[in-house]
Amino acid sequence: MPGEGGAGAQGEGRVLQPQVPRAEIIVRAVVGKAVSRNPGLGAGIIRMAFHDCFVQGCDASVLLDPTPANPRPEKLGPPNFPSLRGFEVIDAAKAVLERICPRVVSCADVIAFAARDSAFFLSSSRIDYKMPAGRFDGSVSLESEALQFLPPPFSNLTQLVDSFKAKNMNEDDLVVLSGAHTIGVSHCSSFTDRLPPNPSDMNPGLTRLLQSKCPVSPNFTNDPTVAQDIVTPNRMDNMYYTNLLKRNVLFISDAACQKMP
Repeated sequence: MPGEGGAGAQGEGRVLQPQVPRAEIIVRAVVGKAVSRNPGLGAGIIRMAFHDCFVQGCDASVLLDPTPANPRPEKLGPPNFPSLRGFEVIDAAKAVLERICPRVVSCADVIAFAARDSAFFLSSSRIDYKMPAGRFDGSVSLESEALQFLPPPFSNLTQLVDSFKAKNMNEDDLVVLSGAHTIGVSHCSSFTDRLPPNPSDMNPGLTRLLQSKCPVSPNFTNDPTVAQDIVTPNRMDNMYYTNLLKRNVLFISDAACQKMP
């Protein structure tokens, strides 16, 4: 988030406990309005939270724009650009908070609240949980670290387990967080390595559907998106795991989860 009051202010914004309930109400209202217009924004915010936390920790460093001193922040790294979305929702929530309680609620907490609230609305309020506050905004944001830590869609099982282990997370965490692929879309370029003539164990029906939607060689100007969950594309549920067992998943990294012991 550029400008004053954004994530560039080092150490800004530990939430004072009396402000937490009001801050959460404000963020939920902004997220609810955005997701009602475009459910894809909710999926984008959930992905944003993961991409933020998996690099420098949950510090909103993924929001930082390029500057002359740092022309290549996380936001512009290949795992995030141009696919990461939902920034305008975080900006909108932060703007309201700054009017009501300036320099109190960090951008990092806004992302955390917004991801939780996106799951709430996308699941028809079935998913809801308490979210601790008190994160500080970071000032370090490097494209190289996004590439280093974020697992790409072509990761095999060993690479996935190792990347989570590096963040003190285990196989259960990997399986649970992979379930977020029950919502949102993916660019064809992220999974065409699983389409003919490449070998794959993908369900033939899904293969044919994807071939009808994706060019043989996607590029920056011709890279359509498809739903990650073809059954309930706009609902956050457990369909990902059903799809996984039926080999109806997009990425090599998804298929790898099927091989979990």
